[in-house]
Amino acid sequence: MRIYIALGSLFGGLAVLLGAFGAHSLKAVLTEKSLATFTTATQYMMYHSLALLAVGVLSLKEEHRGKVKTPGKFFLAGIFLFSGSLYALAFGGPKIFGPITPLGGLCFMIGWFSLAIAYFKKV
Repeated sequence: MRIYIALGSLFGGLAVLLGAFGAHSLKAVLTEKSLATFTTATQYMMYHSLALLAVGVLSLKEEHRGKVKTPGKFFLAGIFLFSGSLYALAFGGPKIFGPITPLGGLCFMIGWFSLAIAYFKKV
């Protein structure tokens, strides 16, 4: 499951790049509200990039692989749905993206809770 390490690294790098782009280039282009939306998307992308890295590192031990498949998939889905929809909305995308954002947030929550449940089983 090294793919989670690769994807976490990729999305982490993109979050830094997009954060810098937003801070230096978008202030003159976006409204304050749209810039705040863009910033939220970037922050959550970074948080969950780190979560993907953790899942990837955990999966390096065979005994953990089965436990982290579900959380990894949900973290990945959350990045696309939550951050992706917020990026679209920040740039004036169609309102259809609005209802997608909470689905991404739900994916993040499922990822975190499924990770907790997987490891509470052994406690």
